[in-house]
Amino acid sequence: MQTIFSIGIDALAYGMILFVISIGLSVTMGLMRVVNLAHGAFAMIGGYVASYVSRDLGLGYAPAILAAVVATIVIAVPIERFLYRRIYGAPELTQVLMTIGITFCIIGLANYLMGPTLKTIPLSDVLQQPVDLGFRSISAHRLFAIFCGLAVALCLWLAIEKTGFGIRLRASVDNAAMASALGVRTEIIYAVSFAVAVGLAAFGGVVGAELLPVEPYYALRYLVTFLVVVSVGGAGSIGGTLLACLLLGAVDTTGRYLLPEFGEFFFYLAVIAIICVFPNGLMKGAK
Repeated sequence: MQTIFSIGIDALAYGMILFVISIGLSVTMGLMRVVNLAHGAFAMIGGYVASYVSRDLGLGYAPAILAAVVATIVIAVPIERFLYRRIYGAPELTQVLMTIGITFCIIGLANYLMGPTLKTIPLSDVLQQPVDLGFRSISAHRLFAIFCGLAVALCLWLAIEKTGFGIRLRASVDNAAMASALGVRTEIIYAVSFAVAVGLAAFGGVVGAELLPVEPYYALRYLVTFLVVVSVGGAGSIGGTLLACLLLGAVDTTGRYLLPEFGEFFFYLAVIAIICVFPNGLMKGAK
């Protein structure tokens, strides 16, 4: 029973971390129509900034998270303005080549500036303590990751579905020319959406550093995982991405607990099975 409980908590925490990082990619691919293969690189930048702030400057975990999100957005906004804006509406191959080029440039800079070694992000004393549930103690960090995932899902849903910004974003996606003619500043909408997406990537990169370690090839190592989650859940679907993260996180964690020698075999087997049944994403119906 304890093993099942441990698997369940770890699977839920892992799934929520995948969600926090991947939902930004889902937004850029599904709502902004941009195949952003540099998304993992922004999560990596957040991890590096947090490691520097917490370890080298000694400012603690909370300031490290804030610094990571702010610094990543500050770095990403000019990139969006001068590079991404040139490929909005461009063929997908053009978007792939541009964004994978950005990824390799960021990887090269990370190696040069931070070195080739893995970077740790020390947790606060509170998150290092176990939480006693009476029948079982669990990691406070795991609970924190789960809470962060739920909070991000709720806030994003409210922002997109219940606010004026969300209405303008959906209008810009459906018909940018018409939205612009009606007074919607589409360039600002895209810039804000991109900033939110990379901010979430940075946040997830910090919160999930214990499960997805920060190192120079982070952006490529986990790129396929992030793309798979978005594809399975359906690009642009918050509910679909959350469901895909929880489902695939459960499969991957259970497989690694019970049959670790198989590696990611069960993860990708589940991906193949889901895509065969739900080719358009989990929330868009079976084939």
